[in-house]
Amino acid sequence: MEVKNCRGCGRLFNYLQGPQLCPGCMSDLEDKFQQVKQFLRENPKAPLNVIAEENDVSVKQIKQWVREERLTFTEESQITLECESCGGKVLTGRFCDRCRTSLQNEFSGAIKRTTGSVAPKKNTSQKDRMRFLDS
Repeated sequence: MEVKNCRGCGRLFNYLQGPQLCPGCMSDLEDKFQQVKQFLRENPKAPLNVIAEENDVSVKQIKQWVREERLTFTEESQITLECESCGGKVLTGRFCDRCRTSLQNEFSGAIKRTTGSVAPKKNTSQKDRMRFLDS
C-alpha cells in the first residue's frame, strides 16, 4: 500500500489501485458519472461539448467513460469516437465491432494453439523413480 496525493484535491490517501483519487473525489466523480448518464438519457442527441458544459465534466473524462464501456452513445447520437485499430466509428469501447470480432478470433485461435501444443507426459521408468530407505 502506498500513500499518494489525490489528483483531485491534493490530500494524502492510501492508494491501492485505479485512478489516483481519494475516496471523496472518487465519490464525487461517480456522482458526476450518474449525472452525465441521466443527462444522456434525457438528451441523446446533445453534442459532446454541451454534455461536458452542462454537467461540469471534462470532455476527456466523458471519452474515458465511453472507452471503459460505462457510457454508450445511441445510433441517433452524432457523437462517435475512433476505433483504436482502424479509425472507424465507435459508440462505446475502444474498438469497432469488426475489429473487436477480429481480435476475439485471434485470441481464441492463440488459445487453441497453445493448449494443443502441450508436451506429452514423459514415461518414467523404474530407475528414475525416487527411492526411500527403510529404517
